[in-house]
Amino acid sequence: MVFYFKNNSISPPIIYFMGKDKFETNQLNVIDSFIDEELIKWGWPEDVWFHVDKLSSAHVYLRLNPGQNINDVSEQAINDACQLVKANSIAGHKLSEVDVVYTMWSNLKKTPGMEVGQVAFHNDNEVRKVKVEKRNEVVNRLKKTMIEENPDLRQMREQRDAEEKAKRIKLFKEQEEKEKASEKRRKEEAELKSYSSLMKSENMKDNFSGYDSDEFW
Repeated sequence: MVFYFKNNSISPPIIYFMGKDKFETNQLNVIDSFIDEELIKWGWPEDVWFHVDKLSSAHVYLRLNPGQNINDVSEQAINDACQLVKANSIAGHKLSEVDVVYTMWSNLKKTPGMEVGQVAFHNDNEVRKVKVEKRNEVVNRLKKTMIEENPDLRQMREQRDAEEKAKRIKLFKEQEEKEKASEKRRKEEAELKSYSSLMKSENMKDNFSGYDSDEFW
């Protein structure tokens, strides 16, 4: 199961999502390791990943629109995601203050031998860190929007990739058609220019030009 939270205090609203607690409990503070692994494996390039630094916590994601990057995320969207990830940390939710790290999904690194839910980074310089103080009102607001679903994460990613591929092919064909049309116009303009040059009076000859012999009758 995956938990989805809607941030209605931002326009347009933002959706956060994370793995469900693997234990039978009403508290959202234990990681669902299997779902976390699936989210890591089938994440999208548009996903921003959040986690409590140096502590066990849920993996919380924020999905951006195509073409956006981490610099496009508002401070409030980041702060609310940090509150959500802190509230879902076994040890972190008890602390008044924790550090939260976040980066783009594409920067996550998973290697053989790592524990379930454990990740590293391809580039540490692309990981950002913020200090987060406990704010129950934010967590309570987000929890009111929570819904539970069981999505096929692999299918969603494959569908996303197929749609992106179709867009790229369409753009390539459109660009190819534009280049062909442009090349056709260049040739037509060159031919017209050449024809116009031939039709200039100084380049034209009459039927009698170039004859030095006597006239014939």
